Formats: sequence, C-alpha cells, structure tokens
Amino acid sequence: MQRRKLPIGLQTFAKMREGNCYYVDKTPFILQLIDQGSHYFLSRPRRFGKSVLLDTIKELFEGRRELFEGLAAETEWDWRVTHPVVHLSFGSGVMRQPAELDASIHQQFSEIEQAHGIQCVYPGNANRFMHLLRELHRQSGRRVVVLIDEYDKPMLDSITEPDTARAMRATLRDLYSVIKAADAHVHFVFITGVSKFSKVSLFSGLNNLMDLTLNPRYSAICGYTDSDVDTVFAPELAGLDRAAIRDWYNGYNWGGEAVYNPYDLLLYFSQRDFQPFWFETGTPTFLVELMARQQFYLPGLPSVIASDSLLAAFDVERMAPEALLFQTGYLTIKQLSQPLSGHRVYTLGYPNREVEASLNAALLVAYGAEEAPVFSARVQLIEAVRTARIPVFKDALSATFASIPHDWYRNSPLARYEGHYASVVYAQFAALGLDTRVEDATDKGRIDLTLRYFPHVYLFEFKVVEAVSTGAALAQLKDRGYASKYLAPGVQVHLIGVEFASSTRSIVGFEYEALGEGATP
Repeated sequence: MQRRKLPIGLQTFAKMREGNCYYVDKTPFILQLIDQGSHYFLSRPRRFGKSVLLDTIKELFEGRRELFEGLAAETEWDWRVTHPVVHLSFGSGVMRQPAELDASIHQQFSEIEQAHGIQCVYPGNANRFMHLLRELHRQSGRRVVVLIDEYDKPMLDSITEPDTARAMRATLRDLYSVIKAADAHVHFVFITGVSKFSKVSLFSGLNNLMDLTLNPRYSAICGYTDSDVDTVFAPELAGLDRAAIRDWYNGYNWGGEAVYNPYDLLLYFSQRDFQPFWFETGTPTFLVELMARQQFYLPGLPSVIASDSLLAAFDVERMAPEALLFQTGYLTIKQLSQPLSGHRVYTLGYPNREVEASLNAALLVAYGAEEAPVFSARVQLIEAVRTARIPVFKDALSATFASIPHDWYRNSPLARYEGHYASVVYAQFAALGLDTRVEDATDKGRIDLTLRYFPHVYLFEFKVVEAVSTGAALAQLKDRGYASKYLAPGVQVHLIGVEFASSTRSIVGFEYEALGEGATP
C-alpha cells in the first residue's frame, strides 16, 4: 500500500524506474533523542533531509500512527499521548530584507493560530510567539513541541550585506529567545540549519540547547549509510559499479558513520549516470567569491586542520572559509585525533569525487580563469592523462594560464608565489575528478603534485623564476629520487618540471622524463 507522500524518518519516498518505494528508517534516532533530552540543535548542509526529519518528528508527536507502519516507532511509541506542534520553516524563497522575514513569521503564526482557533492579540513577533505557546498549552493540556527548520536561512540570504544580515539576526534572536522564556509551556525543541551561528549571537538564552552536529552517535541521522544502500536500495544496484557509487557520492561525515547525500543517490538511481546532482542545486556564490577574494590556497583543501572552535564559529562578523566549507558540506571530517585530553584536532577533506571535481571547476573560474578556454584545456588534459602524451600537458596548462586576465594578477599578491600556480594546476586536475595529491610526502621530501592514473603516475614540481628556465624543477624531482615511492612492476612514472616566469606569468620551462616499465631511455 502506498503511503501519503511524506518521507517518514528520512526513508525517502522515491519512485524509481520501476515505481518502487524505499524507506530508510531513522525513527530509532528520533526515539533515542526524545528519551534522552528535550532541546536539540542540528547543523547539516542543504538537501540532507533536515526538513524531512522535522516532518517526521511533527507527525510522531501529533499521533499519526498510520504513517509509521513497519518502522521502529510503530511499536515503540506511545500513540495515546499527543502534543501540539509549532513548526516554523524559513527554507522557502529568498529573504533579502527584514520586512520579508517579518512577513514570513506573520504568515506562519497566522496559519497556526487559525488552525487552533487562537486570536492574535499581540503585534510583535516575540509576544505573539509567547501567547501562541501559552494558548496551545492551555487548550490541549500538554506542553508544546517547537520545531524550527532552516533557522539561519534569512541571515545566509543576506550574508553579503552585513547590515541587513545583522538586522535579520536581531529579529531571529528576539524570536528564539522566547523558547527559553516559555520553558513552562515547551515539551520538546528541535532546531535545524546549514550554518552554526554562535550561541552568544543567536541563542544566548537557550543554554540548554544540545548541539548534535559533531556528536558521532548522530552522524548518520540524516543521509544514507553504506548499509542502507546495500540493503534498502539493493534492487537498484544491478548492473551498477558499487565502488564507483561510493567514490562519487559517499563520504559525508560528522565524526561517526559516513553517509551519502539522499538527493544525489536517488537521482543517480533514477538516471543511472554520474553527475554532480547535489552540487548543481546551488553552490553559495558568496563562498566561492570569499575564497577567491582571500586567495585561498586550493591545494590545501584536501587536508585542512581545524579545531572545535573553528568548526563551530560562524557569524556575520566572522566568516572563516574553512568553517563555511565544512558547514555547507564541501569539506567533511576525514580524521579526528586528540593529542591532549580536551583538545580535538580535525582533519578535513573533500567528502567525495563529486564535490572535489565540481568545487574546483567553480573555484578555477572564480580565481580568474575564463570558463570556455579552461574547459577546452581540461578536455586536452583528459587525453594527455590517459595516453601519457606529456607535451599536451604543457599546451593545456599554458592555455589555462593564458585565460587569466592581467588585471587579476595585478590585484593578487599570491601571483608572485608558487602557491598561485600550484592552485591553478591543482584545480584543473582536481576538476577532472582524478586522484590528485598535493604536498605528497616521501622519505626525501614533498612532491608538489602527484597525479595517479594507472598505469601512469605523474609527478610535478613547480618553480617560479624571473624570466628564463633554469631546469631546477626537473632536477629536484630527479636529485631527490621522488619516483622511488611509485616505481613498481607495471607502473610508469613521469617526472614533469614546470617553471613559470614571474614577469610574463607563463610557462617558460617544461621538462619531463619517464621512468619505470615501458619508459623510453
């Protein structure tokens, strides 16, 4: 029997090619949270099922047992007890002005008031919210469940206009402060969003709000695990490359079990073609522009080191690219260590191939390169990597740098250093979705960039010179014996030394040599 179109417990109500519906049951997470506490916050990137999670909690507290048939909650929840629910969402549309936020709050309050026969007697958002909670409690005799979805979107919509963002923050802070003040009328609270604004700036009164964002037990509360894919979605896997699916779409992690983005996976099963489905739904322009403006060192993205405070810190006045990349899902936790008690160190990196390839393609354009010639050069690089036609690397990379306007160099102090050239080359290769490693460690030193495409391994060394090639780049690769790390039966290693002239911003030295099986003496 087909249920109503509500994806209970993030199970994903999805009609596949054969019309099948699949349910991934997340109600055990919800039951555990309700049993152990009452006030929660969760930050997750867009399209990870936050709204579905809140819909599920709403239907649970309202006693809609028929929607939970076959799920854990059906037998483990007390359906005799219901609670009134205030469910606010700021996820739809774009709010650019405080007046638009006020209009949204007014509309949502009006709908709830009308549904329960409550008369609006207070014009202000905070007083009206308090009155609503008090009346719902009085009418039902049970305390109210408060669910707030995309709590931060009004601020993110205006984040490039700090004064407007501050005004949005002030409105929301007044609204959210009611939750603590109305504690006697509130039974359960769950707030979700993309970013994690500091409690001081937005939730100063909610000191009992438990943050689940980096709690390893709830890393998989949104999204699908490998086990879900292998069991629930088993009928869709026939004829597909399971390892490639994992490589392309798995890997989002908040300190526990890694997950797939539901939007990606469902569209892939429907179209059966690897595409950047999630990325193309809306990469924050302000994030790409911020990274370009700060000339962020792109080769460092696969191994960003971060602390708890960095990952948790975000506000209108403080926007660290690393925190933004993590909170929006473009970087994820790859490793967590604790060198000293109470001091956690996070190593961040790309969650999967989709994000690495798509983000670098977008960043390359933001760093000054023109999209059309860069894409043409990328096509050349694909052929060069596959066939080991090394001279084509030079042509493609030269075309990439030639597409960057002179004005960009003039305004970029980074252009005087190897970091700029390494960033551009790295972004081109990473945009291909290939196995690209920067600062590749060996027992003799670090290789600037390693590109692996079996049976070929390409080792790059970059140097910036005044005007004339010195041959130092290739000489360093050879003198330090970097190739020894990869020399093995059936593998051919290509040493490629590239020298850039600081005066012309072009390649003036390009030398290469092949080692290993099949290499030309």
